[in-house]
Amino acid sequence: MPTPAPDRRTPFSDAELAEFRTLIEAKRQHALDEIEVMRARLRDEREAGGDTAYSLHMADAGSDAAERERMYQMIGRQQTFVGHLDRALRRIENRTYGLCRATGQPIAKERLMAVPHTETSIEAKRAEQKRR
Repeated sequence: MPTPAPDRRTPFSDAELAEFRTLIEAKRQHALDEIEVMRARLRDEREAGGDTAYSLHMADAGSDAAERERMYQMIGRQQTFVGHLDRALRRIENRTYGLCRATGQPIAKERLMAVPHTETSIEAKRAEQKRR
């Protein structure tokens, strides 16, 4: 008969979880707003004819292409960040928020206030970095 999984419950009160939820939702909204601004900028450049290489000097066309690529990378990073925030919100919902995925031990509240989407304690993070 398999051993039941340990009851992994958050070390935080409902009030603290609400505080973390507010912080995470604000960060999430800010990231989504930034994504929309970057997408709008790309759309504006495309509509303004930014893709017409014939009217630009080759160096200008190269700079524009590099800027577009950089913008797409920034959008991708922000989308990844939103995914991390979404996972943190799910952990709040299922009451596992604030537990280190590596050790199962509580993550310090100060760390979560600084990096609310983290899944590891500072000790686990340091140990992971030493192994690299």
